Amino acid sequence: MQITEIYKSLQGESTHAGLPCVFVRLTGCNLRCAWCDSEYTFQGGRKMTSDEVCGEVKRLSPNGGLVEITGGEPMLQERELLPLMRQLLEAGYQVLLETSGERPLERVPAEIVKIVDVKCPDSGEAHTFHTENLETLAAHDEVKFVLSGRADYEFARDFTVRHRLAERVHAVLFSPAFRKDATGARDSSHCLLDPRQLAEWMLADDVRARLGLQLHKFIWDPAVRGV
Repeated sequence: MQITEIYKSLQGESTHAGLPCVFVRLTGCNLRCAWCDSEYTFQGGRKMTSDEVCGEVKRLSPNGGLVEITGGEPMLQERELLPLMRQLLEAGYQVLLETSGERPLERVPAEIVKIVDVKCPDSGEAHTFHTENLETLAAHDEVKFVLSGRADYEFARDFTVRHRLAERVHAVLFSPAFRKDATGARDSSHCLLDPRQLAEWMLADDVRARLGLQLHKFIWDPAVRGV
């Protein structure tokens, strides 16, 4: 499979935020979100076998723990990815899969925690989510919406209610998008949507979701890779 990078950091998003985590970032994506902060994954990388990836994960985290498979879009390499996920599970790791849900998810092992990033209108990739994937969601899975304005918020709010997401999954996450060129200051000034404004909308509408911030962008320079 084609791998952009493997590194250890703190989990920055989801309900696992703040926990040590090894990230396996696969190369390639078929979407082009307007606010994408990982365009460097679209091409390049290096070929690695499942054994090589697992070996690097074990080197970085020899005593087990959390592993996140991300991208790009990892499910573009489904044929190679499925055996890797099973290998990591058998080695005792808790595995998260970050995916847009644009690819079918029914073959993902049941033990994997899917974090599905449903794209909103301002991303430029709205309606790429396959609604059939809702039936693959388990009680431990999470659904995330990255928001850059009111239209995105209303889309996420209505999608959450219409599909009764709070009853399907462990968590529904509303997260402000960061500017692609964000660098320097480690604060919310780089957010395309003010977190306080988002919080006020969520409270006013009594949305059954949690506000999530990209923790790593408040700890390190937002432009730094491998954190």
